[in-house]
Parts: sequence; C-alpha cells; structure tokens
Amino acid sequence: MSELTVSRHFVQAALSGAKRDGYDTDFMLRKAGISPDLLRIEKARVNSTQYSRLMQVIWNDMEDEFMGMGPRRCRPGTFATMCALVIDCPTLEAVYERAFQFSRLFEPTVCMRLDTSGNQARLVEVIEGEIDDPMYFLRESLLVIWHRLGCWLVGQPVELEQASFNYPRPEHGDEYRHIFHCPLTFEADETSLSFDKRFLSAPVIRDRAEMVQFLKTSPADLLSRPDESNTYTGRIRTLIGRDFSRPLPDFEWIAAELHTSPQTLRRRLKQENTSFQEIKDLLRRDLAIYLLSRQDLPINDIAHRVGFTEPSTFHRAFKKWTGVTPGAYREGDRG
Repeated sequence: MSELTVSRHFVQAALSGAKRDGYDTDFMLRKAGISPDLLRIEKARVNSTQYSRLMQVIWNDMEDEFMGMGPRRCRPGTFATMCALVIDCPTLEAVYERAFQFSRLFEPTVCMRLDTSGNQARLVEVIEGEIDDPMYFLRESLLVIWHRLGCWLVGQPVELEQASFNYPRPEHGDEYRHIFHCPLTFEADETSLSFDKRFLSAPVIRDRAEMVQFLKTSPADLLSRPDESNTYTGRIRTLIGRDFSRPLPDFEWIAAELHTSPQTLRRRLKQENTSFQEIKDLLRRDLAIYLLSRQDLPINDIAHRVGFTEPSTFHRAFKKWTGVTPGAYREGDRG
C-alpha cells in the first residue's frame, strides 16, 4: 500500500528533458501507470510507486540518467557502478570521497563535493558545463540522491542543519520543506547540504547482497520515498497510523510516546518545517488520493475512512488540498 504522494510538479519536471527532446511523454506516463489526464489537475499528486516507475521509464527510454538535463549524457549503469565502488568503504566520509573521485572521471563533472570546517560538514553541488534544467530537477535530484544514499549506507538518517540553493526560491519552493526537513536558504553562493561532522565517522553497515536489492529500484526510490523514520515527522506518522475512522491520538499523548514535552515537540516540528496539524492533513490527503485510485470504493466510504463524518466536509477539504472534488480527481486518474 503506497500512500506517500509526490506533487504533479515533480512529475512534469522529471519529464521536461524528454519532452524537449521529442519523446512521447504521455506514453512514458502510461507505462508508469499514471494517467496523462490526471496531470491536467493543477494540484494533482501521484503515489510514490508510480513516481519510482516513471523515473525508471525515463532513464531506460532516454538511456540517460541525467534525463536530458545534464551537460552530457550519463549512461545507464553509472549510478550502479558508483554504488559498487562505495559499498566497501569503511565510513560515510570515505563514501563521499570515493563517490567524488569516481564522478570526476567524467567531463563535464556533475556531483557533490565534501567540505568540512570545524564541527560542520557540507555536501556542495559541483556542476560543470551548461545544463538545461529550467525546473531545477537535476539539481534537486543530485542533492537528494547523494544525501539519501549516504543515509541508507550507514543505516541512519544524516540529519540536515541547512539546505542552501544558489538560485531564487522556485514556485514549488514550499515542497522543499518536506524534502529536506531543515532550514532553507535561497540565493546562496553555493548549493549545498550542511550537517554535523560526527556523521562522517558513521560506519557503512550494508553489504553487496543488500546493494543488489537496493539497486533494483534505486535511485528512483531515493527520490520518491524519503526515509523519515528518525525524523519527528516520520515517527508521528507512524504513531497516528492509517486508521482515520477512529479518533486520532492527541498531541500530548504523541509527545509522551516520544518521551518529550509538547513544547519541545512543537519546536522540533518547526525545525522540520511542519506542524502536528499539517502532518495529519497530509496523511489524510495522501490516503484519500490512494483510496480514490481504487475505483470500486464509493466516495462516501472514502470520506469515512479518512476521518470525516460528513461527506460534504470531506469534499471541501479535498478541494482545498487538490483544487478539485474527489469525483473529478477520480475521473482524471481513470484517464
């Protein structure tokens, strides 16, 4: 059951290079199980499984892991080769150093460079040559893939202290809150992710057998399914669960379960760019979108399942989330 959803923006951004190069993007969408009609809805979202499949379709059809946006073509298998080289590294620091050395073998280079200063480590984006990335997708993907690959290799989230971007805040900038879970700075000198240097000594805990499994769906999964297990957002999502037909736990109970005070938890959620109410709303939205894709379920049943006693209240909330009614959304999803 895939309830996490991805904004329409990222679907269109991922396809922007293919569209420019004359590929049939509607065909690509259908191959990934996404109705092209759905994307006519401005606030439409797709589930993370569909998005993962779409990324794989784009890479395979274009034979380019940069999806037509880079300064050169990046042949399929490049990411997998980099992973094969870093799996034997002893620590996260060694992983990032080796990944950088590998990436420098290609010109122009597109990668992340590790810088350290005092107690802080930074992954700084290095992009040489001209790129065609009007929706910032290549730049965002690079940040996300290098960060989440590191987290997976050491088996723990590398908590970010700051995400900086050397471009103005884009129209979809609000989505960054849920991608990076840390303070954001735009129009910075460099595009980078900052974190505590202590993470660099974390040992690599994965082995080659796990890497083989991981590469079946990565890096697509890294982009579509953030590992929030150790963020307060993720832990609260887990505690709330999936059954919205019963009363939800209150904030005080959640704080007690997480062994923290309500005041501290509020502050932590603010640092992660969210709030308890937003977490509940987004869980409801994602579950509603998932259930609407099951054409056999009556909309009134879906309203009850996502915690609305009155169907009219559900209709209003859903329209606020997506800009359209549940019926119109289901129609677009059906294609």
